Amino acid sequence: MSKLTTVAGALIVSSLLLSPFAMAEESQSFVAQNEARHAAFEQRQEVLAAQAKENLKTQQASASQQQDVTAKHT
Repeated sequence: MSKLTTVAGALIVSSLLLSPFAMAEESQSFVAQNEARHAAFEQRQEVLAAQAKENLKTQQASASQQQDVTAKHT
């Protein structure tokens, strides 16, 4: 019986300690911060994709120039 009371008490205390976190997910400021983080993440993904595309173009141009130089020497 003592163990059951201890376990029940631990569950009650832990639920009371964790309840602010559960309510935070529903608050307006939490939602706004989450949306801002998501927007920043999306923007960063777009920047990285554009940089990757630009790097690919640069590599292709460099390879093309190397092929042109090699073709002139042969």
